[in-house]
Parts: sequence; structure tokens; C-alpha cells
Amino acid sequence: MIDSVLIIIAVLMQPAKQDDAMSALGGGSTDLFSQQKARGFEAFMQKVTVILGVIFFVLALALTYLSSH
Repeated sequence: MIDSVLIIIAVLMQPAKQDDAMSALGGGSTDLFSQQKARGFEAFMQKVTVILGVIFFVLALALTYLSSH
């Protein structure tokens, strides 16, 4: 449960990406080549979210295995 709460907090702390309604409806094809790598706090939060997601997945598999044996 701790990992789940931490994932929720990490996702909520990530900076919002501001997209207008036209790019959401049009598929955002104009943004295909204009994407930049995340830097600073945004990059850190993305890494934290991925790590917490992997931990959640591993714990779910371990609990499933332990409950079946």
C-alpha cells in the first residue's frame, strides 16, 4: 500500500504538460518533432514514477506467487 500511495503522490507532483484542445483533437502531429527531453525536476519525477511502477509490479508478482504457495 505504501508504494501505491507513493505512486499517486509522484504522479500528482509531475508538472502538467500544457496542450491546447486542437492538438488533443488533431492528434498532436505538429508536436512530433518538437519534443524536448525532460530536465531538472520533471526528469527526476519521471524516473521516480517509473521506479515506483516497477517496484509495484514486482511486489504484485511476488504477492501472487506467495499466495499460491
